[in-house]
Amino acid sequence: MGSWLSKFVQRKRRRFCLSLVRTYQEISSASVDELWQKVVDIADVSWHPLFKSTNVPYGLVPKPGLIYQAVTRLSPIPIRIFVERVNPRELLSVRVLAIPGVEERVTYKVESTVCGTCLSYSVTLRGWLSPLIWSFSRPYADRVARALVQAVEEATLQAVSRKRKSLKDGCFDC
Repeated sequence: MGSWLSKFVQRKRRRFCLSLVRTYQEISSASVDELWQKVVDIADVSWHPLFKSTNVPYGLVPKPGLIYQAVTRLSPIPIRIFVERVNPRELLSVRVLAIPGVEERVTYKVESTVCGTCLSYSVTLRGWLSPLIWSFSRPYADRVARALVQAVEEATLQAVSRKRKSLKDGCFDC
């Protein structure tokens, strides 16, 4: 009788366990290295539409097992982020540990294509609270990949314009 009850409870849990998966892709004129540097700079989240700040010191390279905190623009309560996988110049996968009842996995994938550099941003939400959390976070998730690409391209344009200005002023050693 005990085994029957545990199987019934496990089946009930599976019914309420929802999974939402969404992937966004953006093409950029920036190089793979430039995009990758922005992705792994987890201390600088000024471009991110959802995160306001992190407790990571500048220059720290994410490695699997790293746990850090981030403050969102929605709430002053910090959330914990766990780095799961890092493939240099290719993939960064993190798990967001915000509240019980929701498991969020975020993956950034950078790859070179014929048209430019492709950035894929994938969000997976699991748990019985995932539809509620998705309704709040979806407008922000829709903008993450675009905001990252724009931040990298703006930085590249500023660097080029500074270099042109220094060449124009006659400073060849700058």
